[in-house]
Amino acid sequence: MFLTSRIMFSEVIATRFSDTDGLGHINNTMVPVWFEGARDPVFKWFMPDLDLTKWNLILAKIDVEFHAQMYYGEKMEIRTYIGRVGGSSFDVFQELWQKGKRCASGTAVMVYFCYEQQSSLKIPQDIKTTMQEHLFVAGNT
Repeated sequence: MFLTSRIMFSEVIATRFSDTDGLGHINNTMVPVWFEGARDPVFKWFMPDLDLTKWNLILAKIDVEFHAQMYYGEKMEIRTYIGRVGGSSFDVFQELWQKGKRCASGTAVMVYFCYEQQSSLKIPQDIKTTMQEHLFVAGNT
C-alpha cells in the first residue's frame, strides 16, 4: 500500500548521463536535488514569485529512502504531496517513479520562518487550507 492524495503535483524529468554513477545507475545524490526542484509549487504558496529576498521557509530535515534501482535514459516522475501540517512546520512527502515503479521516496520538514527575528512563524490559515487539499489519504497506486 502506498500513500496517495486526491491532489498532487507531478513533474516528469529526463535523466542525464551526468546523473549516473560508476555502476550505470542514477547516483543517489541526485534524488534530493530533484526533490528540492519539485517543491517549487509548494514554495509558491508562501512566495508566489519565488523572490529570494522575501524567502520565508527553511529546511529543517530531509530523508530519502531507496526502493529500486533507477536508470539513465528513462524518464522519472516526481510526485509531491503534503504529509503533515503543523502550526509553523509541515512535511512535504515525495516519490520518484520510473517505468511504473516507485524507486525512491522522501520527506522534507519545512518551517515557516522569519529571518529578521530568527524565529518560526505561524502558517497562515489560507495556506493551511490549501495544504489540506494535498494531504495523503491511504490507498493503492
